[in-house]
This record gives sequence, structure tokens and C-alpha cells, in this order.
Amino acid sequence: MEKFVVQGGKELSGSINISGSKNSSLPILAASLLTRETCVIRRVPDVADTNYMIQILQNLGAEVERASGNVTIRSEKLRSHEAPYDLVRKMRASVCTMGPLLARRNRADVSMPGGCVIGDRPIDLHLRGLEGFGAVSRVEGGTVHLEAHDGLKGAEINMSGKHGVTVLGTDNVMMAATLAQGTTVIVGAACEPEVVDLANFLNAMGAKISGAGTPRIVIEGVEELGGAEHTVIPDRIEAGTFLVAGAIASPKGITLNRVAPEHLIAVTDVLQRCGCTVEISEHSIRIARAENPTGAHIITEPYPGFPTDMQAQMCALFATTPGTSVVRDTIFPQRFMHAAEMKRMGADIEVSDGTALIHGVEQLSAAPVMASDLRASAALVLAALTAKGDTEISRVYHIDRGYEHIDEKLMALGATIQRLPA
Repeated sequence: MEKFVVQGGKELSGSINISGSKNSSLPILAASLLTRETCVIRRVPDVADTNYMIQILQNLGAEVERASGNVTIRSEKLRSHEAPYDLVRKMRASVCTMGPLLARRNRADVSMPGGCVIGDRPIDLHLRGLEGFGAVSRVEGGTVHLEAHDGLKGAEINMSGKHGVTVLGTDNVMMAATLAQGTTVIVGAACEPEVVDLANFLNAMGAKISGAGTPRIVIEGVEELGGAEHTVIPDRIEAGTFLVAGAIASPKGITLNRVAPEHLIAVTDVLQRCGCTVEISEHSIRIARAENPTGAHIITEPYPGFPTDMQAQMCALFATTPGTSVVRDTIFPQRFMHAAEMKRMGADIEVSDGTALIHGVEQLSAAPVMASDLRASAALVLAALTAKGDTEISRVYHIDRGYEHIDEKLMALGATIQRLPA
């Protein structure tokens, strides 16, 4: 166990490179199971979640080499169709091995997933989607068992549910459909850039997918897929987190390189409304703290709306923004565990029914706080940047799940952060 000690009051300046997307890398790594040939995936971030996924692939029989952000995978001889509990429990996204295994082996046994505890995150839509191909599922002993004795048959599959769209569910069904007999039409599909990135990788392997990035995706099944090389898109949530860091602690401005600005419009629009100076180039964004900051009212929505993965970071910004701000999370209404920890630092936050009412205070003060999930831990680091004193943040293994060397990147911008044994 480790902790961060963040010294407040340091102004940020300079530039950093944004890493490849964690949320794109995970299903793309899983998709390598669909072919016996070699796949090379570039700009895979060195985070705990990608390491867990690689361990799962190796456990299934894939040969994996990793060096300098490049992952080479050959799944010629899969020795198993079972993703075991000891690995799957560490990361919810491991559920996206179900589609590839079912398509490749006509069977998949995957333990119920783990990951962040931020409310109910059911996999019922995944199972409903895969059953649409003719597969049969049952849950026994904490493991999902899927079988398709006669192979997968293309169908029209509706992926919408009472909780909205599902990105990983769309990924799972899209991957399975590539090797299904006939044509599959996914309606109610997630439109996130990560879904488009996966589709581009699958098409490079020889899949026939159109419509990715819209609510209707059409996949014409093929007999087999081949190897491919692919570069993962930039991580829009990491980029958004550092944009908020600049909005909180950089009067002179910081520059983020290797970004896809078109994926960040919902975030940059809000930051501009809050008074921040935002300069956008083709592959970079520069942001400086507002001279006269104002609050905002944001509601999380599926892409291209404001991402739920950024609401905790915005709470950190609004904690010291004059006036009243409102943050409503319609995707995961329980995802406000960071609010109680920020209140320990002096924030004025009231949470009720998935909505945070935030009255900005002049300054936060250092306090020992504890990370509860991936994005909450990033929000606590952001809050600590301008707090008075040294803030201790424990359980930073959460932040290591999804941010590549966040402490080193912040230090490169001028922050003072120590990583110490807890």
C-alpha cells in the first residue's frame, strides 16, 4: 500500500504528453483473442488495469510481449476459455473477454467482474446481447457460463437499457458479431470514441463494421480475422483531468500534447464557461486558470455529453470556485464518495439523489483523505494542489489503475508530490 503526499500552493506550468486510452486499450487487448495471428497494439498505457488484462490473456494461453508502450499478442493456441476469479475480480473491464471467447471457442466462462465500487454496474445487457446470437447463459458459483453449440448467428440486438447505453456491452457484442454467421445490427449502441477505436482495430483485422460512433452499428460476419497493428487513441479522461489541474493551479497555463480535442468538447466547453483560457490546436490544448472564475451546472450524459468519469474532477475545481455549482450524475448517481473526503479538507458540498450542490470556499486545507475509486482519487489529488499544507492521500492503488505515472507528470508541471509507503 502506498500514499501520496501533495504539497499545496505550487503553481503549474509547462507541458506533458497524454497517454493512450485505458478504456480503449482494454477491449482492444481482449479483441486479440479473435485471431490466431499476431497483433501489435501501440501506446498502451502502463497502468494496473492493462497489466491485469495482459495477465488474463496469458492465462488463456496467449503469448504476450510488452515493451515501451507496445504490446504484441499472439493467441494461436488458446488453452482455456475460462477467465478466473483471481484475475477478473481486480477489474470490471475483464468482462469484455466474454464476446471474443464465445466467438472463438463457442464457449466462455468468466467470473463476475470487480473493479471500482461506485454503485450497481450490472452485466445483464452484456448477457442479453450475447444471447441474441443464440448463446445460452447461466450464472453459477459467481461465474458466467456462456455456450453457443451451433456457433453464433447474426441478429438485430438492442443494447439500450434502463441505465442507458453500455460501452463495454457494445464492445462485447461488436466483437462477437465479427465472427458470427450473417449480419448483426446493434441498435442503442454506445457512441463513445473508445467504441470507434475498437471498431477501427477490428476492421484492420478484416472485420466488416460500419456505423461505429452512431447508435446503429452494422457488422457483417466473416469466417476469420487476421493480425493487425493499431495505435490506441489518446486518453480523453486523463486529458480532462489535467485540464482541470490547469484550471485549478496554473495562472500561466499548461499545454497537453498528444490529445484528440474533438473528444474533449464537452469538457473544454464547461471550462471556458467557467472563465478559463482554453487554446485548442490540432493535437494539443493549452489551458490557464480563470482570472475571475465562475461556477457551472453540469449533468453527466453518454457521449458526446459530459462524461461521468470527469464529474469528480469538476467537483474538485468547483470546491474553490466562487459561487454555487451543481453537478448531477445521471450515469452513476452513487458516484460521490469523494465528496465526504473533500469536506474533510473544508469543501462545502451537499450530496442528495445523485446531485452535488457545491458552494465554493476561498481555500481548502490539508487533511488525511482516502481514495475510494479511480476518478475520486484523481479528484483528491487535484483538490490537494491548492490546499493549505500537505495533503496525505491513501489507497492510491486506485489511481494507478487508470493513470500512467500521474505523480511524475504533475511533478513535471511543477507540483510537489511524494509517493510513500502507507
